[in-house]
Amino acid sequence: MTKVVFYKKNGVFYGFHEIGHASYGEFGTDIVCSALSAMTMLIINTAETVWGIDVTYEIEDETADITVIVKEALPEYTTSKEKQYAVSGLIEGYYYQLMDMLEDYSDYLDVDAEERDF
Repeated sequence: MTKVVFYKKNGVFYGFHEIGHASYGEFGTDIVCSALSAMTMLIINTAETVWGIDVTYEIEDETADITVIVKEALPEYTTSKEKQYAVSGLIEGYYYQLMDMLEDYSDYLDVDAEERDF
């Protein structure tokens, strides 16, 4: 099972941590893990390449667990409200997408959000 914990500060989404493997299928055919990987990379690439926002992320070599933190999603770390709203909205959108996926894949996915200081 993959567990995804989203981080919020004062209700604003700014990061997440993905732990474990969904085990929906064999390595290379697991559509749940593939979807999570694709959406995670979409967030990282959009923030960095399209909006020019620094993203801190770490992938554990042995487990492939990933932590993604985007400081500029929080108002105190950005000078651009537009970028702040865009990137926090993108992360929040990922949260709601995973909540939708829970309807069909609850045996393979767990999603939570927690208030957490940066």
